[in-house]
Amino acid sequence: MNDRATALVTGGSRGIGRGIAERLAAAGYTVVIAARKSQPLEETAAQLRAAGGDVHGFAGDMAQESDVEALARFQLEISPRLELLVLAAGVGTAGPFAEYPLRRLDVQVAVNLRAPFLLVQRLLPALRAAADAQRSRGARVVAIASITGVAAEPDLAAYGATKAALISLCESLTVSEGKRGVNATAISPGYVDTDMTEWVRGRIPRDEMIKVDDVAELVMGLSRMSRYAAVPNVVLTRPGVQLWRA
Repeated sequence: MNDRATALVTGGSRGIGRGIAERLAAAGYTVVIAARKSQPLEETAAQLRAAGGDVHGFAGDMAQESDVEALARFQLEISPRLELLVLAAGVGTAGPFAEYPLRRLDVQVAVNLRAPFLLVQRLLPALRAAADAQRSRGARVVAIASITGVAAEPDLAAYGATKAALISLCESLTVSEGKRGVNATAISPGYVDTDMTEWVRGRIPRDEMIKVDDVAELVMGLSRMSRYAAVPNVVLTRPGVQLWRA
């Protein structure tokens, strides 16, 4: 069996997920990255392997239950233990509440909430096994949520609702599994400089956005914390921006 700690990163071929995967591979983890499109996934995996990482790619659509199940099986073939599960795959579209199509809501619920729920269910035995094997560290789930799940923003009702649910999922997982050494943390960033935030660059310049490495640094810090430190939600925003509204 591989003696390296193992991490699974969904949405690992680009953006925040890729940044996290790069840091984990450099830190010596065996990393499984999952993404919907096979070509960028294979390119990312090859680049990380060329840099010395032990990286495995899985192409699948997180909106499809069968693909989520297949990803869980793939992960368990790599290792029966999973020290870190990073839920970075996500989808979101903006639109007025009154006219927002339910089909778009359904996709966001499937990718942003249902897939994480199912993946955690299927991989919980591997997370528990990792926690049992390293009694001081435990195992951790980190979900990339959004500040929109904490403070609502116009035209992002569906996205914000699914991210708020993801935050709640992390809290519930820690309450139910924390005593067994499996903790979960949601990271709720504001606008991060990735291709998903191109639509707001007219009002927020790229050089003023949160950096991918800022989020990756938080994940690395969480991965080093003891099993006795529960961090339910980390809000990450730009200086001077209001966090919560009354």
